[in-house]
Amino acid sequence: MTNDIVALIDYYEKEKGIDRDKVVAALEYAFISAYRKMVPGADAIETLRADVNTKKGETKIFATLNVVTDEDYADKFNEVPMKLASQRNPDAQPGDEMEFNVTPKDFGRIAVQTAKQTMMQRLRQAEKEMIYEEFKDRAGDIVSGTVRRFDRNDVLIDLGKFEGVMPSRERVQTEEYNIGDRIRLYVVAVENEGRGPEIILSRSHPNFVRRLFEAEVNEISDHTVEIRGIAREAGYRTKVAVWSNDPKVDPVGACVGMKGARVKNIVRELNNEKVDIIRWSEDPEEFVREALKPALLRTVKIDEGARQVMVTVDEEDLSKAIGRRGQNARLSSRLMGWDVQVRKDESKKEEFEAKVGAAAHSVAEQLGIDDDLADKLFRAGGTSVDMVVDMPVEYIVPMLEVTPARAKEILIRAHEAAGRPVPAELSRADAAPTETAEEVVEVPAADDTETETTEG
Repeated sequence: MTNDIVALIDYYEKEKGIDRDKVVAALEYAFISAYRKMVPGADAIETLRADVNTKKGETKIFATLNVVTDEDYADKFNEVPMKLASQRNPDAQPGDEMEFNVTPKDFGRIAVQTAKQTMMQRLRQAEKEMIYEEFKDRAGDIVSGTVRRFDRNDVLIDLGKFEGVMPSRERVQTEEYNIGDRIRLYVVAVENEGRGPEIILSRSHPNFVRRLFEAEVNEISDHTVEIRGIAREAGYRTKVAVWSNDPKVDPVGACVGMKGARVKNIVRELNNEKVDIIRWSEDPEEFVREALKPALLRTVKIDEGARQVMVTVDEEDLSKAIGRRGQNARLSSRLMGWDVQVRKDESKKEEFEAKVGAAAHSVAEQLGIDDDLADKLFRAGGTSVDMVVDMPVEYIVPMLEVTPARAKEILIRAHEAAGRPVPAELSRADAAPTETAEEVVEVPAADDTETETTEG
């Protein structure tokens, strides 16, 4: 055995924490594999044993052979004739098993390179098994590690004796990671599949925020305050619904902390991700009002069968309720487990339009015009006949899309309705004529008139 193999045993025992007996067992397996590759026909030997002396640096290979009679001796790899067996043991009988030293000359020096690769594979497997045993019960915990390297979009994290992986799906897209960065992560799972045990880590998992609150808020760790729900869009916004078992303890205040100290520590760990702490309620209406803050809701309609909440807000609160890219409404839906739909409240607009229509109709009746024209006049500033009389013809024509004569006619009627004298420039002759049955006169065409001629 060479010094590098001895150093390898010490390294895996001290640095990786693998038991020395397991390291030696891996080495024995490696030397047996090397022996089978080196000795022609050794693959046929059924039973081999390696004896490694880590102090003296010696390695011996033993084969277990079956004792047979001299006449039956045929398999030199697994049988030993009675004549040879009796030299070792006079009491040997056919059917007995005897172990023989079959170590080739200079085996340790020649086989070491062959055995080293096999040993490394076995030790890596032993390391993975130890990872699984140590971490299988740590799923759901927060661990600290150092960014070691990148494998495509996956981040490999050094956890000390072990290595974990943060897949691209568990990364926070707004965060940048550099080799050597010290970060905290959530242990999603310890998978033991075809490639061996693997520690899956995350910084985007909602439970990462849960564990941070449990570590920071004493009332949560002692179960006075409970986290009833978490909805998260990692890197942007998180909503946390909390509830208190003790009526004397304010759950939101406990999580925020004095002057916001507790939640600030969590926000700092999340790289300034926005965190909303909401008071949980069994009443869907009360819960949705809390979830959509700071928007003020005008109406809330609950459809329990469809698990749907329909809310209306004033126009100035619409952007607050929906949030940036719809985050506020979307996270509120996830937090409640209901479909939350936000709409602009149209009641005020409808009420205003009704008042405008009524006022415009009153103007229409006084001026003798239709409601559509009165609506245009009202919206142009003619809210009463007194306001209309002050309007110039040049203003009314484009606003109402009428002819100048028609505009003058409206102004004349406005002056009359307001009891004011009609200015000379608004004479009836220039105004649009009002058609009546008496004023319509048919004039025969020139072609239809008969002309008489008289001979002189």
